[in-house]
Formats: sequence, C-alpha cells, structure tokens
Amino acid sequence: MKTQVVIVGAGPAGTLLSHLLGRAGVSHVVLEQQSRDYVLARIRAGVLEWGSVEILREAGLAERMDREGQVHDTINIAWRGSEMLSIDSNELLGRRMMAYGQTNIQEDLYEAAEAAGSTIIFEAADVAIGNPTGRPYVTFSANGVRERIDCEFVAGCDGFHGVSRTAIPASVRTEFEKIYPFGWLGILSETPPLPHLMYANHERGFALCSMRNPMLSRYYVQCPLTDTIDEWPDDRFWTELLARIPADKAALIETGPSIEKSIAPLRSFAAEPMRYGSLFLAGDAAHIVPPTGAKGLNLAISDVHYLARAFVEHYQRGDDGYLDSYSDMALRRVWGAMRFSWSLTMLLHRFPDMSDFDQRAQEQELYHLSTSQPAQIAFAEQYVGLPLEH
Repeated sequence: MKTQVVIVGAGPAGTLLSHLLGRAGVSHVVLEQQSRDYVLARIRAGVLEWGSVEILREAGLAERMDREGQVHDTINIAWRGSEMLSIDSNELLGRRMMAYGQTNIQEDLYEAAEAAGSTIIFEAADVAIGNPTGRPYVTFSANGVRERIDCEFVAGCDGFHGVSRTAIPASVRTEFEKIYPFGWLGILSETPPLPHLMYANHERGFALCSMRNPMLSRYYVQCPLTDTIDEWPDDRFWTELLARIPADKAALIETGPSIEKSIAPLRSFAAEPMRYGSLFLAGDAAHIVPPTGAKGLNLAISDVHYLARAFVEHYQRGDDGYLDSYSDMALRRVWGAMRFSWSLTMLLHRFPDMSDFDQRAQEQELYHLSTSQPAQIAFAEQYVGLPLEH
C-alpha cells in the first residue's frame, strides 16, 4: 500500500486529523491497535475550550455538539469548608467553554469517517514505524498477515503507550515527567449536574463536580493510589463527595447509581521534540497533563489543528514553513497548559507530606485569587484557553 500520510491511532487526535486531511484531499490511512468498540468505551475529558469548539465547527463536526453540548462560563472553587470563589470567564474575557464528552466527539468523528469513506484499520497489531528520517513506512499485522504502507509522513497519534514516541531515538528525545502521589476516583451518573463546574479544596481531599449533559454528571474525589474500585461502592463515594463540598451545594446534588467508575493516576509528562524527520507526534503520544485543568483533549485538538494546517500547506502550496515550525509552535501551547495544570493541581489537592506552612501558603493563594480581579483574569485566560497561533 502507498499513501501520503499514515496516521497511527484512531482516537480523537488521529480521527480528527484524518477528517481534516480528507477534506483537503490529502490521502491517508489510519491504523488503530484496538477495536472500534474499545475506543468508544473509553471515558475521558468533557470540557472544551472555545478554540476547540471553533475548530470542530469549522471542520463541519459541530451539529450534535451544538445541539447537545452545554455552554458555560463559570468556574467555582470551594475552599476552607464554606468559602466559595466564582470566576466568570464571559464577564472577565467575553469567552466561554463547552461541556461535551470525548466519547461523543469520538462518535461524531467515526460517523464522519464512514460518510467520507476514510480508511481506518482497526485491530492493527505490532505496528512499527520504519525509516522516519528518510522515506518512511509503517508495518502492521491484520488478520494474521503482515502488511506494509509506504508513505511520505507519519502522524503519531497513538497515545502515551503507543509506538510513535519511542520511534524517536532516546538520544534525540527528551522527556519531562512529574508523578503525583494520589489518584482521581471518577464516576458517571445519570443525574442532573450542578449548573457550573465546581472544584473543592477540602481537608479530606480534592473533589470536582463536572457535567456531560443535562442528565449525565461526572464527579471525582481524590484518593490514594493504592485504593481499588472494590473499596469504593457507590454509597461510600457519594458520602465522601458530599462531605468535601459546601453544604448548600451538597444539598443540590442528586445521587444515583454509577454507570462507570474508574481510578486514574495523575502525571505531567512532555516529550521533545514533537517532530523527528518525517514523523510528527500529536496528542497524548507527546504529552500528558493532569485532568485538573481540563487540557488533555484540548491540547490534542490544537496539535491536530497545527499539524493538519502544516500538511495542507505542504501538499497544496509546496510551503513547509508550518511543518518546520510545528514542534516549537505546539510545544509553546503544551508547556503553557502543562504549567497551568500543574499549578492548579498543586493549589487544589492535599498532598500526603503537606506541612502546616504548605497549607497556609495554599490558603493564601486561594485568598489572593478570590480578592484580585487581575489574578482571576489570568486564571480565566488560561482555563478557557489561549488563542491559537497563526
């Protein structure tokens, strides 16, 4: 087989890139290690920056999102038991966010791929990237047969555990990582959510009340990494969540059976560069951020926006300026999101080795945020997403 671009990974990053390249007439093939059902079953992010919303709209992918997504503009932070800080991004910046689950976006992308006749090969085993500094090719196994695709570029969109990042030699690749000493226990429940996002910094640990749609809520509590799902029946989860948020907000939460429950470790991770010869990384293949700042999916979308533009400029105009600047441009946004997600994680969680000094400093930072409009503007600017580079 021969094509112009091989995309490794059919999650949101890979299938969005496929969609954008298909609209521009760039030939490509998508390889995915897992089955379609497996990819759709993954429960991930749900808060979109407005820049991400606009990218999806411009790509013709917004019909369902605009119908079912929930526009909101307020981030609430509860602290010291009953203190409540509200930051209105629309009032401060004239910009909003959209609550729309990653699973919904993935469904929309697969539907668009089917309508366009895109080639997505699921359950592609033993994927390997060859000759990334020359004329690249990708090999894989399907139905017991070893296949090879010759191409001009490879887009690695296969996540943290994929093969793309490690195809860049260790002598060239620099990795940065911070592991956090706790996890997030998250549940989905078919219950009406609170009207706005709410974070809580509580002596019992962090909590978050989020949303997917008017009858689907997403809740999280901080827990030890050693905990298991079996240790957290629904009753225990709801008791812990309600104890960590102010009583007036807890009274508004409608509890119910969980339809999904998982524990996720938290890490900050970045790999540089995001280009090696003809191989380009996008999304979780290059970076992971704690979910505290709701940046993971948004970074994947901005990476793909930059990368699709670079490929289109190359094929339609013979201009490689965006290809050559892709890694530096993407990494500026990555590190902005990395710093913000790290700072918000440090601000809102109780760490196992936290001293009285650390606690007082954390409370003072929250107090400053609650009393300083410039600090709130800076927070909102980072939360709703900085503008894309042109």
